[in-house]
Amino acid sequence: MRIISLLFVFFLSFSASAQNLIDVYCSEDSCSHTVIDPEIIMIERWDTLAQSKFWKLVMNMSSDTCIVNVAHNRKILGYVEKEAWFCQTEDEKTEFKDSVINYNCLDSNTRIYITSGKKDFYLIEEVIPSISMAIDIFDENHVDPWYAQSILLIESPAKIRYSNAGAYGPFQLMKKVARKMGLTVNSTVDERKNFDKSAYAASELLKTICIPQAYRILCELGDFEPTGDELWFKLFVLHIYHAGAYNVQKLVTQLEEPIDGMELIKWMWTHEYGNFKNASQNYSQIAIAAMLTLQDIVLEDCDYIFRCESNYYYEY
Repeated sequence: MRIISLLFVFFLSFSASAQNLIDVYCSEDSCSHTVIDPEIIMIERWDTLAQSKFWKLVMNMSSDTCIVNVAHNRKILGYVEKEAWFCQTEDEKTEFKDSVINYNCLDSNTRIYITSGKKDFYLIEEVIPSISMAIDIFDENHVDPWYAQSILLIESPAKIRYSNAGAYGPFQLMKKVARKMGLTVNSTVDERKNFDKSAYAASELLKTICIPQAYRILCELGDFEPTGDELWFKLFVLHIYHAGAYNVQKLVTQLEEPIDGMELIKWMWTHEYGNFKNASQNYSQIAIAAMLTLQDIVLEDCDYIFRCESNYYYEY
């Protein structure tokens, strides 16, 4: 899908929480599609974090190259060819990682990751029409469409596949959760692959479980009372969407003292507990990187942008 230009930002009125919507014109289908402007990421400087930069690089790098990086902070130490890396034995891989640790004078317990490029998976241009459709569905269910855009960018539904855990569909819903949200999932029918039904189920999951649980956990953590519009709060909700409220709550109870805001999210990126492991840590990092990549794509051929604030407010 080739994006030609951003024509305008149009106005939708609900109640409060400002977001900018961008209308993107695509020459291939002669249609315009709506996406949410992620400029708040730059305003709050999330784009400057090492994890955000790392995942943006991964999304824009071909799969034949791997990045040698520090697991804890995603510091990039070098690059290796994917074919050369995977043809090694496990002992040879361990020896290579040990040599990287020694060369960079790192602590011997430092975990080194070898992360391949994922440009072939994160087909963000192809996701744009899905985002536009999902925004309408989330709006109708009175759920902030920012979540729709974030999840679709992370899951890249241009290539729908089953996850290792059994999640499926454009919003990667587990069978049990999908059924709880009203979808039919059995041996002959799986409504998770139906975009509209899957989008509504995802919005309902966020509305009835993820967002209320986020408020509850944060209140119990430190008597925090977010409005729901804060970017860090939305990222916190994404972690609940991916890992579940139980795992997120167990993780944050390990905090030595209550924190919120960007510091809380950064802390979650570097700590594990129970089933909240690497994939869960990465979830909001990838969301930020995907938003930044989306912005690069839609701004690439744009000569001018008119912005106008769109008001959203949702009660949970």
